[in-house]
Amino acid sequence: MMSFTYNGLPSRVIFGQGVLSQVAEEVEALGCRRVLVLSTPEQEDQAREVLAQLGGLGAEVFAGARMHTPVETTEEAMRVLAALGADGVVAIGGGSTIGLGKAIALRTDLPQIAIPTTYAGSEMTPILGETKDGLKTTQRTLKVLPETVIYDVNLTLGLPIGMSGTSGINAIAHAVEALYAKDRNPIVSLMAEEGIAALARSLPKIAATPTDAAARADALYGAWLCGACLASVGMSLHHKLCHTLGGSFNLPHAETHTVVLPHVVAYNAGAAPEAMARIARALGAEDAAAGLYDLAKAAGAPLTLRDIGFKEEDIARATEVATANPYWNPREIEANGIQRLLSHAYEGRRPMIDKEINA
Repeated sequence: MMSFTYNGLPSRVIFGQGVLSQVAEEVEALGCRRVLVLSTPEQEDQAREVLAQLGGLGAEVFAGARMHTPVETTEEAMRVLAALGADGVVAIGGGSTIGLGKAIALRTDLPQIAIPTTYAGSEMTPILGETKDGLKTTQRTLKVLPETVIYDVNLTLGLPIGMSGTSGINAIAHAVEALYAKDRNPIVSLMAEEGIAALARSLPKIAATPTDAAARADALYGAWLCGACLASVGMSLHHKLCHTLGGSFNLPHAETHTVVLPHVVAYNAGAAPEAMARIARALGAEDAAAGLYDLAKAAGAPLTLRDIGFKEEDIARATEVATANPYWNPREIEANGIQRLLSHAYEGRRPMIDKEINA
């Protein structure tokens, strides 16, 4: 067996149906007496419900979370936090809201509870991505890891089909890159394969029957595992490309991950055959890249960068930004290859391993 290092992270996880009812108890357990509830504008009603459950422990709702965690949004939330004298945060929503909670924790060291309503997985990671002046940068520090995560399956029952698919495949992306990470290890690889499998079997069921509670629970379980993978090992080309497309071109986070992932897997296939075999097995597919594309299609997710707002004339600039300071990757980062990858993702081609991007 290979030598490896595995670092377990100190998160408390509450999982089940109806477990949101424990939020006040969990706030008290962290020693907080007045917490700020965070959400996006679209999820303010859910945030208000959490505030009501908190009773006297709730200070107010800040419903201004935005995609890619802009620094100016964090600064606005910090002013509200200080005015209220809040001593902790509760973030309910997807990656945008949980990212805001992390950004506040980075600056204040205040405890945070994350209540995911999508499958993004950010709640399990000590990673924060922030956007300033059109560039997205990431950092890894335990200061931003939520102390407690509440996974209430009921909160995902109303998640739209499209968002279910994209956030689920966003989660799968974490596990995919964990399987060929430079610092991968057998423990994380087990979680990665199980996480991919749980999401691969549940997302098509959700697309067919959105209120299928068993499928929703399976998807949330898979998202948890995939998020834990992202927390434990480094990421590679896929995440670099998605950070570039999101931060520099303002593309939607989960949709970008969904479109780009099959093409990155095709790009890396020849350099990571063991990872590809595990991905394909978890998907129940013959080919990892094509299987991911087919899963996105079955889940009702977008398949082209063109359809989510990316312009063909920006491919050259995106290539330049993505290759300027690349992450470690199992295959060498080649500008011509990355440009072809982005062109194929723009067009929405179904990948064919070692034949298109590697041509």
